[in-house]
Amino acid sequence: MTDQISTLRTFIRVARTGSFSRVAQELNVSQPTVSRTIAELEKTLGAVLFSRTTRAVTLTEAGGDYLLKVQAVLDALDEANHAVRGDETLRGVLRVGASSIFASRVLVHRLAGFMAAHPALRVDLLIDDKRQDLITDGIDVAIRFGNLPDSSAVARKIGQWPLMIAASPAYLDKHGTPKTPADLAEHVAVIAGPVAGKGWTFEGPDGEVTVKVDGRLLITAGEVGINAGLAGLGIVAASYTSIKQELASGALVQLLPDWSLGRLDCYAVFPGGQAAKPSARVFADYLQRELRDF
Repeated sequence: MTDQISTLRTFIRVARTGSFSRVAQELNVSQPTVSRTIAELEKTLGAVLFSRTTRAVTLTEAGGDYLLKVQAVLDALDEANHAVRGDETLRGVLRVGASSIFASRVLVHRLAGFMAAHPALRVDLLIDDKRQDLITDGIDVAIRFGNLPDSSAVARKIGQWPLMIAASPAYLDKHGTPKTPADLAEHVAVIAGPVAGKGWTFEGPDGEVTVKVDGRLLITAGEVGINAGLAGLGIVAASYTSIKQELASGALVQLLPDWSLGRLDCYAVFPGGQAAKPSARVFADYLQRELRDF
């Protein structure tokens, strides 16, 4: 049984990394050993799990289906082991999905405390600015923002921050500083981050005002959008937590401070249809505490 579980864990790591050599390094064994383990598993199952080329190792359709089922079984085993031990020791792998901007500006700076408290746990941080599929990508907990689409996933709110617009001093020196939302019609926006593709709706002294912003630069990643704002390419909309350091240093200047652009909700999202892994629940608790006063 132990050998079979070890084989399945090896299969999962190859599926997630797409590399026999990387898994061999992780397990401190030779690459032929990993290749042989997978070949023997395929022979036992009578199915090809991976397509192998000189450039990549990718799952076949059968391999993808097998991965989903095996991952669920091993997660249930980890849950049972955790319950029987009756202690707070977390083991195995925790797969966390996050956007590039949140991971680089918030998450990595708070991982040290969590990992120090759980030395037997390994964290895989999967960065993607597109919405990840928790089941297909094998993610245990994802950090997501804004309105969540209806799905089978289970979400828990762990934070909330104001949205605001800002620009660099260089941009303002060249183009002037807007005094009202209507003034934004004369300015250039960097279309990126949580309000990409949308108008900017403000709440202020004159009630609610929606402004259709225009920009020559569309960016699909919020982190790059902020850098574009720093470079003077236009006005950028972002959550306070994303540009906190730049506002404090003066690299960015908040605009229209008397007008609210709303707030951005932050959620920990768990795969639906199964109990969340203990490590995922503990991680969400930890992050919620860390973000309380951020």
